[in-house]
Amino acid sequence: MLVCSIGDLTLDVVVRLAAPIAAGGDTDAEITLSPGGQAANVAAWAAALGAGARFVGKRGDDDAARLAAAGLARRGVEVLGPAGGRNGVICSLVSQGGQRSMAADRGAAVELTAAELDPSWLTGCDLLAVSGYALMREPVRSATARAVALARVEGASVSVDLSSWSAIRDAGAAEFRRIVEALEPDVVFANEAEEQILGGALADPAWILKRGAAGCSFDGDERPALRVDRVVDTTGAGDAFAAGWIVGGPDLALEAAARCVATVGSMPP
Repeated sequence: MLVCSIGDLTLDVVVRLAAPIAAGGDTDAEITLSPGGQAANVAAWAAALGAGARFVGKRGDDDAARLAAAGLARRGVEVLGPAGGRNGVICSLVSQGGQRSMAADRGAAVELTAAELDPSWLTGCDLLAVSGYALMREPVRSATARAVALARVEGASVSVDLSSWSAIRDAGAAEFRRIVEALEPDVVFANEAEEQILGGALADPAWILKRGAAGCSFDGDERPALRVDRVVDTTGAGDAFAAGWIVGGPDLALEAAARCVATVGSMPP
């Protein structure tokens, strides 16, 4: 199976706090650098779970881009797309309980144009995983729509992950819903906050609702989350979950999410 993803490849700075932030002072933390970005995460987890994987997107031509691309390639992902400008960087603050908040600079990822998209990048694609971040603004939105059309020619299915309730709010929920509906995805991944701000589930695609530790709904099939000894970091758990479902269905989705929360960062080690 060949899984292609389109969206962002970032350099993730994960700050795992040892205590609540001391305003105006120092706080001990464990800080790691790794590749990240929703589309890149899905591709990396798909590769780790046994699928062929390609990432499609625009990245920078700076040191952050080189580090991120090299890290993704080491995880077995083919990295495709133009390079230019400043790469995206995401700073993820992880609390002692494993919950995360992100400060996001998406850099060159939002600048991918339809003209820059090479049809050969989608050759042989079985499923195209679309990051919701690639639908928030132009020109990457039009590039993503073209990628979906090219993937359909290959006979591929299409998934969309809604990505972030706050990003949907900022993009305009009604307009974002229209854009997702226009892609006619086969499956949509959402969490409860994203589903709420979108105005409820879409009618036609399979609707997979992520509830974190409370489990999930696979288009109405309610399943509990797997138990883990310790939640280290929830960053990327939803992306691992999506990759697991794409590669192997509900059981592998739950397993991949459990593996992700037990490690630091959004990608498989």
